[in-house]
Amino acid sequence: MFSTLAIVLPIFALVLAGYLCRRSGVLGPQASSELNRFVVYLALPALLFDVMAKVHFRELYQPGFLAAIGLGTEGLFILTFSLRKRKSHAADASIDGLNAAYANVGFIGLPLCAATLGAGSLAAATINTIFTVCILFAGAIIVIETGLQTERSVRHTVRNVAQQLIRNPLLLGPALGILVAVTGRQLPSSIEAFVKLLGAASTPCALVALGLFLAEKRLDLCIGVSMQLVALKLIVHPALTWLLAYHVFSMPRLWAESAVLLSALPTGTGPFMLAEFYDREASTTSAAILFSTIGSLFSVTLYLYLLNGY
Repeated sequence: MFSTLAIVLPIFALVLAGYLCRRSGVLGPQASSELNRFVVYLALPALLFDVMAKVHFRELYQPGFLAAIGLGTEGLFILTFSLRKRKSHAADASIDGLNAAYANVGFIGLPLCAATLGAGSLAAATINTIFTVCILFAGAIIVIETGLQTERSVRHTVRNVAQQLIRNPLLLGPALGILVAVTGRQLPSSIEAFVKLLGAASTPCALVALGLFLAEKRLDLCIGVSMQLVALKLIVHPALTWLLAYHVFSMPRLWAESAVLLSALPTGTGPFMLAEFYDREASTTSAAILFSTIGSLFSVTLYLYLLNGY
């Protein structure tokens, strides 16, 4: 419980810092959207580029683990998207799908795995991070871009979506990183330092931006939907991954434990970035991130207790 609390508390501190800065007037009403644009256009693409540029594809070949987290995460995204699509726009349904399936692996998962399962679990956390922030995130962006198109012609829709995707910094960053990894070229030390500094700003800035947004909005009207998404994230996601990891696919025990622990994490800031970037309603997403982070104190602790019992 204390190890989980120690990792989660800095998240609340950063959100609280943004909230207090807005409430006290230190930062103005446009601070949330402008800070989020900095994350989307500069910091997060740099982080994704850095992650993908250092990928060693042979080391990441764990078919059972990839299948378990892939089917568990994408399956939950598709299920949530299908349910929410009946009552909301496709773009909003896609963001809600991320609210239910996008785990905060980078900021919470990596240190939590190291603290509870040992250094051997960091490879699993790294693979999960790449899958979440690149594959799941990219798929959601494609769905959003497609849903926002108004062209009736299929050819024009495909062309417009392709043009938007090519210009999207959240896809361009990891794509360039893959290109560097495939060619095997080393970046100059000055450029690598620049990318690391810029990428390191993505998570704290996104959390401060979330606090700024919460200081502006009331969450009363979206509590019901957000709590449904929290239940999907903290209960359905780990349960589905547990079923796949322990009863469907074969993998070493540590990898199976890591898969379930990582799926039990709260919602990350990625959905909020997209909601703000595409000018969609972000109140539900903000509440889902906040409540799932609080709830994860109990869900993650319960899973670790059950794990130690077995």
